[in-house]
Amino acid sequence: MSTDFKVEIIHKETITPSSPTPPHLKSVNLSFLDQVIPEVYVPLVLFYPNHADQELNSDHQSLIAEKSSILKASLSETLTHFYPLAGEFQYNDSICCDDRGASFIEARVNCRILDILKSPDTEMLKYLFPAAVESTQALTGHLLLVQVNFFECGGMAIAINISHKVADAFTFSRFIKSWSAVALGSISTTDHLVLPAKFGAAVSLYPPQDFLNSPKPLVELTQGKCTTRRFVFDASRIAALKSKAASASVPNPTRVEVVSALIWKCTMEASRSKLGSIRPSLWCQAVNMRKRSGQAFTENLLGNFVWYLAAITVESEVDIQSLVAKFRKCKDDFKGKYRNGLTAEDAYQTIKESGNVLAKEGIDNYSCTSWCWFPFYETNFGWGKPSWVSVRSFQLKDTVLLMDAIDGNGIEASMSFLEEDMAIVESNQELLAYASLNPSVI
Repeated sequence: MSTDFKVEIIHKETITPSSPTPPHLKSVNLSFLDQVIPEVYVPLVLFYPNHADQELNSDHQSLIAEKSSILKASLSETLTHFYPLAGEFQYNDSICCDDRGASFIEARVNCRILDILKSPDTEMLKYLFPAAVESTQALTGHLLLVQVNFFECGGMAIAINISHKVADAFTFSRFIKSWSAVALGSISTTDHLVLPAKFGAAVSLYPPQDFLNSPKPLVELTQGKCTTRRFVFDASRIAALKSKAASASVPNPTRVEVVSALIWKCTMEASRSKLGSIRPSLWCQAVNMRKRSGQAFTENLLGNFVWYLAAITVESEVDIQSLVAKFRKCKDDFKGKYRNGLTAEDAYQTIKESGNVLAKEGIDNYSCTSWCWFPFYETNFGWGKPSWVSVRSFQLKDTVLLMDAIDGNGIEASMSFLEEDMAIVESNQELLAYASLNPSVI
C-alpha cells in the first residue's frame, strides 16, 4: 500500500438498543468459561466492493448517509436481542445490561477498496478498526465497536471489535447473521434471532469462581515482538495435502487436521533450527462445546462455550501422517472423556493442569482456533456478500487462526510468531508447497 494511505474519522456516535432491556435481564452473570477468557476484543472486517468500480459523483455523500442509516437502525434493533453487547463489563463477575450502547464510527479512506484486496497488508488493516485488540472496555467505553470505512470508489469495509468476555466465534457469527438479516429486511419475526434467555445460561453448568475476580488476569498474553503472516491453502492443495496425510489409522483426514498438522510441523522445525535441539511441543486447539455438553439447551447458547484439547509430541522426527494421527487420537480421547459433557470439576482441574504445563520451561506452546464453517461470507446487509472476510492480527505469540476461504473449501491461516521464528516458518519449503504467502484476494 502507498505511504499516503489515510483513514479519516468523519463521525462517531453511540447506538443504543431500540427497546430497553427488561428489568429481569439487567444483569448477566459470567460463567467460569467466561471468566477464564482474556479481556480482549475479537476483530473481524468484511469487505464490500462497489461492483461498478468507478469514481462516484456528488451523490457519494448521500450514499454514505443512506448506508450508515440502514446499518445504525438495524444495529439498534439487533442489540435488543444481543443486549449484553450494549452493556458494561463488571470485572470478571457479570455484565450490567444498562443499554449504554455500542460505538459506531464512520470513516473515509483515501484509496480504492481494490487497492487493498489486490495487495492485502495485515499491518494496514489495524487502521480500519475502532480499537486495538488488547484494549479493554475501561479504555474504549464499549463492549461492541463498529467502524464503517467508506472508500473513494464506493466500496465499504465493516470492521467490528466484540469483547471476548461476551462472545466467542459462535456468538459473534450469530450476532452478525442477525444484524445483517435485519438490515436486509428478511426478518419479519424473530425466527432468526436467538432468544435473550440464552445469554448467561452457562452459569448453571459452570458457576463463577471468586478467585478469578482478581484484577490480575489468570492468563498473561505474551505479545513480544511478534509478526503476523497470512497463508492461503486453496482447495486443490488441501486435497493434495490430505492425500499425503492419509494413513491406515486416519484414511480421511479433515482439512483443519491437515493444515494444523503442517503448520505445527513447520513450527517444530523452526524451533529446532533456532535452538539446535528438540524439545516437547504442545498444540492447543479450541473446541466448540455446544453439541458436546450432554444438554440440549446449550446448542444455541450465547456467550463463551468453548474448551480446549491439547496434543503433545516429544519425537525428534515427525511427519504429517503421524501428527494427523496424533490429532485424531487426541480428538477421540476428548470425545470419550467428555462424552456426557464437560463438568465444572473437569474444567477446574484442566485449568490447574494447564497452568502447571505452561509454567514449565523447555516446552513450546502453540494455540489454534478454527473459524471454519462459520458463515461469515454469507453476511449480506443489502449490498451483496463480502469479497473478503479477515481477522485483524492479534499479535500474540504462537497463535494461529484458521478461516474459510471465500469458496468455502480453502483455508486462510493467520499466524503470529516471534519475528525470528516467523522468518524461519515463512521460508519453509514444505509449507510453501501447499500454501501461498499473502496472495491477492481478487
